Amino acid sequence: MSSNRVFVARLAGCGVFDPSGDRVGKVIDVLVSYRSNGAPRATGMLVEISGRRRVFVPIARVTSVSAGQVITTGLIDLRRFTQRGQEVRVIAEMLGRKVSLLDGSGTATIEDLAIEQNKRRDWIVSDLFLRRPKTSASPFVRGATLFSAWEQVSEEAKDAEGQSAQQLIATYSDLRPADLASALLDLPDERMIEVAEELDDERLADVLEELPEDEQIDIIAELDDERAAEVLDLMEPDDAADLMANLPEARTEAILELMDEEEADDLRRLMTYDEFTAGGLMTTEPIICAADATVAEAMALIRRVEVAPALAASVFVTLPPFETVTGRFLGVVHFQRMLRYPPHERLGTLLDTELEPVHADTHISVLHRTLANYNLVSLPVVDDENHLIGVVTVDDVLDHLLPDDWRTEDEVPVAKPSAKKSVTRSGAKPVAKPASKPVAKPVAKATPKASNKTTRNGGSRG
Repeated sequence: MSSNRVFVARLAGCGVFDPSGDRVGKVIDVLVSYRSNGAPRATGMLVEISGRRRVFVPIARVTSVSAGQVITTGLIDLRRFTQRGQEVRVIAEMLGRKVSLLDGSGTATIEDLAIEQNKRRDWIVSDLFLRRPKTSASPFVRGATLFSAWEQVSEEAKDAEGQSAQQLIATYSDLRPADLASALLDLPDERMIEVAEELDDERLADVLEELPEDEQIDIIAELDDERAAEVLDLMEPDDAADLMANLPEARTEAILELMDEEEADDLRRLMTYDEFTAGGLMTTEPIICAADATVAEAMALIRRVEVAPALAASVFVTLPPFETVTGRFLGVVHFQRMLRYPPHERLGTLLDTELEPVHADTHISVLHRTLANYNLVSLPVVDDENHLIGVVTVDDVLDHLLPDDWRTEDEVPVAKPSAKKSVTRSGAKPVAKPASKPVAKPVAKATPKASNKTTRNGGSRG
């Protein structure tokens, strides 16, 4: 193995490769075990492999750590990661923790730590990168930094002050919302809520859309009504309605009173529909234009960063008003067709009038067949007077076709809508498509347990 020091925070996201050079996955965290004497010893790495599965790679199977990559022996146990009682995750649990300097100079916060291989070929925590408390009131000034050996500090009592989540958030700042949500699911309950509370409103809204309903409720329960209203206002309306349908009625009404009146009205309307219908699945914020709007104007709306990819695939043309509930629905203009025409072309000349809209009470079984038959990513939803009231996207339908535990189970059987819980509605977005490359060669035998319940850290490792 490399004898150089390795700073753990810099390993987050690094590729993991087998001896043949094939990518196995990426590093999520490093686990260390406390000892009665001396610094903690690294026991292994938490690695995300194909299918977003988190597995444990013992440090003994790591042959090299250098230049942003980790080389392993190629032996990967595919059983899902379970954290043992004596182990601590460095990035998730140690970064941001306060320590006292034994020289009496005060306290500091752990921003990173280095592991280094000793003569016995064990990887030991060698140095801590610390930051002292800031001494200036200026928001642009940070405290001084210093390096310290593990033996020169002592950890403060765990209940004295909560561990800072800011360093963990900074380490995961480049993760997509779905990946950050997956990382939060691996944390202990208290730590997950603590980190979620430290996220800014927009980031938290994105992450909540990706979390299972139980975790969504746990996090919202810890927010005051005012902040909960701000976060829910930033979520997609259908996702926010799914979440609020699971809150106590009194809390729901209190949050709605604090929200923008127009947004609150949309949520109240969405919450009246059955969850397995177009009304229960639709979003109320599609891209809507007038018939005399130009291709250039429609493209400008599509380019907005807050527009979801599924909604950006089509522009819906109606008579005024141009917000749901709109005027009479005229037709759809598909993004690909707009690319074939000059910027000054009017949308009214490009309408797809053959696409039949659905009604709010249309069952999900009709929706997914229609989307599949015509290779669509969205369907307009209209009322009895042919006014556009929302749009159902393929990702929302997919969420309801998957089983409740699809985020954590390794094998996902096909599920019918009737198997979905009737009390709540799922509102998460689909995750990135897994890589097609095999995980590793050879692979250790594993027998993952099947489960019908959404859990964190399911399974075991030997």
